[in-house]
Amino acid sequence: MTTTGILLLAILILGFLITFQIAKASEYVSVLKGEKKAFEQNNRINAFLMVVFLVLGLVGVWWCNSLLYPKTLLPHPAASEHGKNIDTMLWITLAITGFVFLVTQIILFWFAFKYQHSEKRTAFFYPHNNKLEIIWTTVPAITLCVLVGFGLFYWFRMTGDAPSDAMQVEITGKQFGWIYRYPGKDGVFGKKYFRNINEAKGNQLGMLWKDTTIAKKDRDGNVAGHAVLKADPAGFDDLVDNTAMYLVKGVAVKLIINSRDVIHDVGLSHFRLKMDAVPGTPTTLWFTPQYTTEEMRKITNNPKFDYEISCDQMCGNSHYAMKGMIKVVTPEEFILWKAKQKPAYANAFPSETPEAVAPAAAQPTADSTTAKKDSASLASHK
Repeated sequence: MTTTGILLLAILILGFLITFQIAKASEYVSVLKGEKKAFEQNNRINAFLMVVFLVLGLVGVWWCNSLLYPKTLLPHPAASEHGKNIDTMLWITLAITGFVFLVTQIILFWFAFKYQHSEKRTAFFYPHNNKLEIIWTTVPAITLCVLVGFGLFYWFRMTGDAPSDAMQVEITGKQFGWIYRYPGKDGVFGKKYFRNINEAKGNQLGMLWKDTTIAKKDRDGNVAGHAVLKADPAGFDDLVDNTAMYLVKGVAVKLIINSRDVIHDVGLSHFRLKMDAVPGTPTTLWFTPQYTTEEMRKITNNPKFDYEISCDQMCGNSHYAMKGMIKVVTPEEFILWKAKQKPAYANAFPSETPEAVAPAAAQPTADSTTAKKDSASLASHK
């Protein structure tokens, strides 16, 4: 346990002991002074404690905020355009709820002190007021509807159609890791069949690299015939990687999200986005990275910073360890990285690799003219 934790525990224990001693002392006073005087004294003490709790509570809120706020993501800017809108919504929500919290808590505890029991005061019976009820029902309802409306607007934007020139990356969750796939030079993802998944043979996603025969069954589960799924040449040049997802600063990316087993959730906290990964039902979202990994390291003053992909859905015993990494790079760095990659088909069948799909991209040369042209093409997506 840290020093701060020990100190907090000691404060809680001390507070409990003080409260217990006050309660015992009140019992003794009631015995000595009589029930009426004891009631009056306890009433004054309780009213005073209400004010004490109010002050200590507000100080505690301020202290916790100053202590924990630097450890949140809020001191640093969102790493995507959509994320900026999400942060704005969050700050507006915090401002509204924070204001309501302060006003209601101050009124609650102050009224408990100000209007404590007194024989000199007669309670005023005020059972009903239509105007007040309409106000305190309508105002919160309208406020919440506005907040929800903006939330839905931004949700439909990031889950809607991505720009036509957005790069596409497929991310597939499995227990307990992430698989990233990029289309090759043809710009098209190859088809998959889940029964083809075989990690031992380098086919993590069930790519249709070969003709696949599947059995047709009748309602009773008996084999009634066979069908053949033809190999899909579009998948011969697809890149599959497990180490990190590479994205380009300023270039919109559409994520196509899948799961190989159970429900996962792609959590992109630095980009302020998340989306469920559902078996058999692809989901999508898109965003535009705003800062490279190196730029964010300077912004956060953390030389070891990396964008993280977390699984935000309980998915099994090792759920806590299901983390991925995103590398946001410049267009030139992305081209050089992609040029070094080999298609998954080439890794699985090195002796059978068609010549047309051997390279994932043009190999870099000493002459950077080609790289500059490719980089200009990526830059045009901005």
